[in-house]
Amino acid sequence: MAFLLAAVASFSNALSAVFQRIGLHGAPEASSMRLSLMAHALRRPIWFAGLGLTAFGFVCQAVALRFGQLSSVQLVVTTELLFLVLILWGWFRYRLTWRDWAGVPASIAGLTAFLLLARPGGGNVVPRFGDWLVVFAAVGGVVVVAVALAQLGPRWFRAAMFGTAGSVLFALSAALTKVSTTLVTHGWGHLFGNWEPYTLLGTGLVGLFLAQNAYHAGPITASQSTLTMVDPVASVVIGIRLFGDHLHAAGWLAPLEAVALVVMLGGVFLLSQSPLVAGAKDETGSSDALTRQPSRRRREAAAGSAERVP
Repeated sequence: MAFLLAAVASFSNALSAVFQRIGLHGAPEASSMRLSLMAHALRRPIWFAGLGLTAFGFVCQAVALRFGQLSSVQLVVTTELLFLVLILWGWFRYRLTWRDWAGVPASIAGLTAFLLLARPGGGNVVPRFGDWLVVFAAVGGVVVVAVALAQLGPRWFRAAMFGTAGSVLFALSAALTKVSTTLVTHGWGHLFGNWEPYTLLGTGLVGLFLAQNAYHAGPITASQSTLTMVDPVASVVIGIRLFGDHLHAAGWLAPLEAVALVVMLGGVFLLSQSPLVAGAKDETGSSDALTRQPSRRRREAAAGSAERVP
């Protein structure tokens, strides 16, 4: 059940990424890390549709975290990029490339092999406040360094750095969500009487803001790859540190699990480099084909309507 809900959340998040990318199209280059970027997004209905899908995905992910381990649930979230490729192929009618044909089976096979070999368990430890402080310090350090680096380099590098900062905050948000789903079983009053839901709100909003900057700063290739790849890796570390997630890695299992993880992340990386994800830049690089190219179905329908006009 936890894996299924995590997969549904991944599909919702993939569709949300497409809608948000379209919603941010046309925002001024100088609006990165400014509230004007959000002001531009708020004027676009499709951006709100993406936000709604994000909320739905969050609910599915929260329920999955309630019944599963942080490390395993967040690993399933890597299927988001696979769904993103399928959406761009099915709706926008892009052709599959060798990266897609290699990345899709690699990501699925690597994830399946890792979960079967590692057999994630545990995850029932109640984190101490001191453990939270260590995690907060580590995540905060990564965010500060990544945002600082995002002010330098080419657009793809800036998008990747913003994506890294956002993804580690999303991993932290997932940990806070897992705790909050346990607190709510004792009543809503008990939930809002603790600090975790308020911290979850803060980290979620900052992570969302950084994700918007990642989508805007450069190609979706760079932003979505880091948002998808860094999150599960950070979640595995946080899950082991906070909740006592246990991975079976004794003897010969450890190297096989490492290979499976590399294959999975390699598949995700190949998918992130696919023209399906990139949206195929035009010759001038001034606009994203994802935001301007209608699907073949819509073009054919428009052509058919034109032919019927007397």
